[in-house]
Amino acid sequence: MDQYVPKGVTYLPCFILMDPNPIRTALNVCKDLIAHKVYAVIVSHPLTGDLSPAAVSYTSGFYHIPVIGISSRDSAFSDKNIHVSFLRTVPPYSHQADVWVELLKHFNYMKVIFIHSSDTDGRALLGRFQSTSQSQQDDVEIKVQVESVIEFEPGLENFTEQLLDIRSAQARVYLMYAGKKDASVIFRDAGMLNMTETGYVWIVTEQALEANNVPEGTLGLKLVNATAEQAHIQDSIFVLTSALRELTSMKNITEAPSDCETSGTIWDTGKQLFEYIMKQELLDGQTGKVAFDENGDRVNAEYDVVNIKENQVQEAVGHYLFSREVDRMRLTLDDTAILWPGRIRTKPEGFMIPTHLKVLTIAEKPFVYVREAKDDKCNQDEIPCPHFNSSDDGTGAIDTVMHCCRGFCMDLLQELAKTINFTYSLALSPDGLFGNYVIRNTTVGGKKEWTGLIGELVAERADMIVAPLTINPERAEFIEFSKPFKYQGITILEKKPSRSSTLVSFLQPFSNTLWILVMVSVHVVALVLYLLDRFSPFGRFKLANTDGTEEDALNLSSAIWFAWGVLLNSGIGEGTPRSFSARVLGMVWAGFAMIIVASYTANLAAFLVLERPKTKLTGINDARLRNTMENLTCATVKGSAVDMYFKRQVELSNMYRTMEANNYDTAEDAIEDVKRGKLMAFIWDSSRLDFEAAQDCELVTAGELFGRSGYGIGLQKGSPWADAVTLAILDFHESGFMESLDNRWILQGNLNLAQCEQNEKTPNTLGLKNMAGVFILVAGGIAFGVVLILIEMVYKKHQTRKQKRLELARHAADKWRGAIEKRKTLRATIAEQRRLKANGVNEPVSLSLSVEALHVLPPVSMTGMVVGPPHPAQCLGQGWPGSGTASGAASGAPSGTTTPCDLRQRGRLASVGASVGRPEQIHVAGVASVTSPPRGPRSRSTSPHSWVYSDADGSE
Repeated sequence: MDQYVPKGVTYLPCFILMDPNPIRTALNVCKDLIAHKVYAVIVSHPLTGDLSPAAVSYTSGFYHIPVIGISSRDSAFSDKNIHVSFLRTVPPYSHQADVWVELLKHFNYMKVIFIHSSDTDGRALLGRFQSTSQSQQDDVEIKVQVESVIEFEPGLENFTEQLLDIRSAQARVYLMYAGKKDASVIFRDAGMLNMTETGYVWIVTEQALEANNVPEGTLGLKLVNATAEQAHIQDSIFVLTSALRELTSMKNITEAPSDCETSGTIWDTGKQLFEYIMKQELLDGQTGKVAFDENGDRVNAEYDVVNIKENQVQEAVGHYLFSREVDRMRLTLDDTAILWPGRIRTKPEGFMIPTHLKVLTIAEKPFVYVREAKDDKCNQDEIPCPHFNSSDDGTGAIDTVMHCCRGFCMDLLQELAKTINFTYSLALSPDGLFGNYVIRNTTVGGKKEWTGLIGELVAERADMIVAPLTINPERAEFIEFSKPFKYQGITILEKKPSRSSTLVSFLQPFSNTLWILVMVSVHVVALVLYLLDRFSPFGRFKLANTDGTEEDALNLSSAIWFAWGVLLNSGIGEGTPRSFSARVLGMVWAGFAMIIVASYTANLAAFLVLERPKTKLTGINDARLRNTMENLTCATVKGSAVDMYFKRQVELSNMYRTMEANNYDTAEDAIEDVKRGKLMAFIWDSSRLDFEAAQDCELVTAGELFGRSGYGIGLQKGSPWADAVTLAILDFHESGFMESLDNRWILQGNLNLAQCEQNEKTPNTLGLKNMAGVFILVAGGIAFGVVLILIEMVYKKHQTRKQKRLELARHAADKWRGAIEKRKTLRATIAEQRRLKANGVNEPVSLSLSVEALHVLPPVSMTGMVVGPPHPAQCLGQGWPGSGTASGAASGAPSGTTTPCDLRQRGRLASVGASVGRPEQIHVAGVASVTSPPRGPRSRSTSPHSWVYSDADGSE
């Protein structure tokens, strides 16, 4: 054939019979093949034994002579480190995993149990199945999951224990790779446990089909043309000739090795020829399309799907062939021709539907109310719900602390259990979170995993989530949702902006400028009133008083009092203007005061009573939320559906970066901070926030709903309960059960909401918070008055002391002047006496004293001591100037009596004395003269109120 063999080229055949002994086979290869300088070897298998092809591969591979196997299917030949130049036109046993994946997808079996022997082919088959089922499917929702893997050592005698372990598993589809003998033991023990009857599915490999007790309904695979050696030899020769034709046109071919004893070098042309063979594709080969992968294994091999029927009859019910139309392998099956275990014609479900489910929930009002059960007993409308903890071994452990749950979702769970007939054990979320998709460990290559409720469901530690779980794409990739049982959206919760009632709230009706102008106007008007009344010629006039006195003009103090009194609408009892001009100004000022007071009253009502608080935000599109520079704190719950929504929205990326640092762990904490005013806006599900706003009149939701979605029940991927739960929820919507749950749990807060709306319609009343500043103003006035009276008392006391000091000083001065006059009188008297003596007059002068003068003489003691003039302090109470007593007789003295104080006051009494001795007559202020004994030098006694005179002889 010119298309394969160039003209002038001849290929010479050389063949030997394979020996069952691999050593002799290796020797024969050296002696009968390599000695003939062969370029390639095609190897089949001996009648007995299976190691001889490996000996051919080892020997030829030493010189890199290409070897094409046509019957060896062991996975060990795929290892290019050992079989460096081995290719084959038959696929290894592990490639059956590709057909298994297609079968499972066709039958929609998403969960299986894998049984294999612990040899190279068994482990290779498991590895290829896992990689193929996870990587070769575009739709991530139909990935096949291996629920359990059972590995056994070849040479089984009993397999009952392993079967009992997987009997309680949910999956009922068994994939088995085993040899003929091992498969016979497994089928025997499975039949004894009734695990080959109705509801079970067995899919096995070619070797297992050779057992003599394969159960009816088993599906297996058979390689097409597996034993057609002539067809494989022909395809191999065509592949070799095509590779040699390309090689001769591109490279120089060197001579092949010829002696195993002397030649020890690697044949480079053999390495190149091996690479060219691996690149060849034979579209119309005798065994189908012939092509090789990177390991030299045949790809696109064709299989028949075999069904075991009665009497161990193997019937092909499908084919796995290469399709040129789609350029890939395709599976075709006749489902109606398949006989399943138990001799049924309908496809089994492939799994056991569990009747007892592990259900998880989370505290979220009003859907789930949680309280701690102190006595480990729950009420009739409550469900026990301890915390759920996942242990390291993958099992779920329950805390000893009991909690009780009730609410919207709990009623829904109970109704679901009754409707679709299952039992359940309820538990709370282990970490109190819905779940977030995060990197568990921070090491290089850390794997992202789900936390919270979603994590427990993905790890298959729980079967169902009954909670207000928002349906979103991120979660739907890993878990399955039912139809929504409640539709909702996202909204914003904030606290109503309260009116700022400060201590000066009563000043709010007027601006600061207006208040200053009013204060200035009061005093300006008072000053003008004072001036008008003072300088007006008619500002002073006589009043109809009996005493005929005349009232003064309006002084400045009275003018200020009048201006303030008119402004504050208080009665003016005195100090009113008297002149006509001042009274005209007073009337104008009264009109001004009336307008000011009326305006203040109206504005006070508007500020403190009629003002209605409004929401600060208009919704998610509010510029203050979008602007990261605005001083506005907003947040949501970490890892929640709302958090994921903001991550998806590109236009909200700036807002999300701002709020990400403020996000809370739970919605409860965020709502409490909103109530305290610490958080300005909380973004969360509308159902919860509407409920909170109905419960607390201080809270309000802002704007319209956005990011509309629904709450669904979460299930494992491929859960058998998914369809039943969805149908039940749809039925609940139609029957009105969901509406009754809304009325009982969610709309119950509307009663309080109506009360809040009623409060909004009624006008606000003023309280102490609004008018506290007025009371403080009164208290301040009282305190200021007390301080002023204290100042007045201190000032008056100071003035009294000062006046007393002045009086004392004046009295001392008067006393000093009296003493001077007395000395002058004494000197004059002495001089007169001396003059009389000088003139010879020795007779005493007789003086007549009036009765009044006699009364003023000082009393003379029994001992002749004369009491001197009274001290000024003794006369304060007897008409002394400044004493406050009228001049005249002393207290207790008869009327008309002249006292020594009277004489002292009038300056007529200097000193009167008498002694027992010679009498002398002296003249007293020109009124009378008295007889007085001569006195010696004057000395002051210890008494401050008397003077003692001593005679010349020392007598007093």
